[in-house]
Amino acid sequence: MAIFTFASTMLKQLFSKPVTTKYPAEPIQYPEGSRGHIDIDIQDCIRCGLCMMSCPTGAIKVDKAKNTWTINRFDCIQCGYCTQCCPKKCLHINPGYQTPGDKKYSITEEHILTEEEKQKAAEAEAKKKAAIAAAMAKKAAEAEAKKSE
Repeated sequence: MAIFTFASTMLKQLFSKPVTTKYPAEPIQYPEGSRGHIDIDIQDCIRCGLCMMSCPTGAIKVDKAKNTWTINRFDCIQCGYCTQCCPKKCLHINPGYQTPGDKKYSITEEHILTEEEKQKAAEAEAKKKAAIAAAMAKKAAEAEAKKSE
């Protein structure tokens, strides 16, 4: 008798739509609130280090001298604290996960200055040098005035 129960189930499933999705052909729809992976808009990052300080596992490293931001994907628990404390809102949790690999690795993003940023930095450095030179000249003039009194 069990064979007839199985046969009826088999015939019903044979002519109905599949329950599963065709994953490679159709992208996965992640439910709202699911954790994904951390991405950064490196050009907006000011390398303040707040994300590094708020990371409970220490997965994020910020190096101001080298203009780099590094995340160790295996240490990251996708808690989202770094995205909440970022003052420039350049960190985002994207749905979906990184493709698995056979080696442990870290992802490093480097801020590369554009020509406009290089020009602004050069202008700021020139203004700074001019202000220092003016202050030194003023100090020298005051010292000269004291000597002549």
